[in-house]
Amino acid sequence: MDFEDLKSEVNYKAVKSSGSGGQHVNKVATKVELYFNVFKSEVLSEEQRAKLVINLSNRINKNGYLILSCSATRSQLKNKEIVTKRFLALIEDGLKEETERKPTKIPKAVKKKRLENKRQQSQKKTNRKPPDLI
Repeated sequence: MDFEDLKSEVNYKAVKSSGSGGQHVNKVATKVELYFNVFKSEVLSEEQRAKLVINLSNRINKNGYLILSCSATRSQLKNKEIVTKRFLALIEDGLKEETERKPTKIPKAVKKKRLENKRQQSQKKTNRKPPDLI
């Protein structure tokens, strides 16, 4: 997948950030929000789009937008870089093929050891009981 084409479909919006910064925080919009419409993307194929909708269902709103934001630094440019990296990692992770789990067989020795331990524990508990005199 070409990430440069994917970046061209992304929209950025700078908003005022909350948190520390003193008087400066009220003047400058340093928080960056990234908007990506998964449903209308021309870079993604139908299979990729469906996979992203399934894997990122809790992050995509009902209009089909994936919204990410970053206000980690006081620099708008750095926040834009961070949110873009986060977006590309999220897309890459969402498109990964899941490998099917191969169930492993439990070795006979492990089963035998477990049963032996159970037997020993049972024997301990029966030895603690008072004897039947009748």
